[in-house]
Amino acid sequence: MQNEYKLSVITVNYNGLKDTCALIESIPFNENMEVIVADNASKQNEANIIQKQFPQVKVIRSEKNLGFAGGNNLGIKEAKGEYLFLINNDTIFKEFNVGSLINRLESSPKIGIVCPKICFAWGTNLIQYVGYTPLSKITVRNQAIGYGEKDEGQYNTPHPTPYAHGAAMLIKREAIEKVGLMPEDYFLYYEEIDWSMMFTKAGYEIWYDPACTIYHKESQSTGQDSPLRTYYITRNRFLLVKRNWQILYKYLAYCYLSCIVASRDIIKHTLKGRLDLSKAVCKGIGNFIFNVQCSINK
Repeated sequence: MQNEYKLSVITVNYNGLKDTCALIESIPFNENMEVIVADNASKQNEANIIQKQFPQVKVIRSEKNLGFAGGNNLGIKEAKGEYLFLINNDTIFKEFNVGSLINRLESSPKIGIVCPKICFAWGTNLIQYVGYTPLSKITVRNQAIGYGEKDEGQYNTPHPTPYAHGAAMLIKREAIEKVGLMPEDYFLYYEEIDWSMMFTKAGYEIWYDPACTIYHKESQSTGQDSPLRTYYITRNRFLLVKRNWQILYKYLAYCYLSCIVASRDIIKHTLKGRLDLSKAVCKGIGNFIFNVQCSINK
């Protein structure tokens, strides 16, 4: 397919009109790029509002909430750019240095994804992401390098990283065509980690490049201690293991996540009086087990 644009910027909107508009306003449009908003069945028809306010934006409205991966995939299917920049709607640019990220992608055929530096939009703009450490095969935990640190240029050297950050990632179209779309089994959380593994298995590298910085408001849509977040974090850790771990580590991880992590979380939430979060943990495990049983029965 002939690419009509050099760059497609894709964001997913779900009841986030104010944030989405702020993001669009921070993007300097030109003839070599397109901006796509995939509206994930917002309660109000925010797609119409965005289209009227920003006629230069391509707005797609889904009648069903497709989740993070599904919303991004909706935008990817409509995109006509050579490079696709997937970015959370609760982020803003202060300087639009995406060209530097494109240069990084073009520097090697092995690089499939590159992520910018991500800082929090509030306070003194502390660092959120400058790359990740690898996930433990048993605890399914890793570290965001530099998280919570003041940005004093200590992470201004580009480097490979095991995983992309879902808040902002620039991807070669040809790499997506080879690897496939973002996995939609997760709905929320961990899908970008799984997708990163898909890219790595296909022979691509993932890079962090500090030449571009985006500012992230972080979890405005779900909340840090919401039952929704707790449910999907619990369920999707198991799902990530199921999809990617080999048999021995798979069951070691299952044991650790169920016997140690889930038990600890249930006790912690119950002692704090957050029975809704305790129930969300149980529901996340139960739903995962149910899905496993269904797939075996099939």
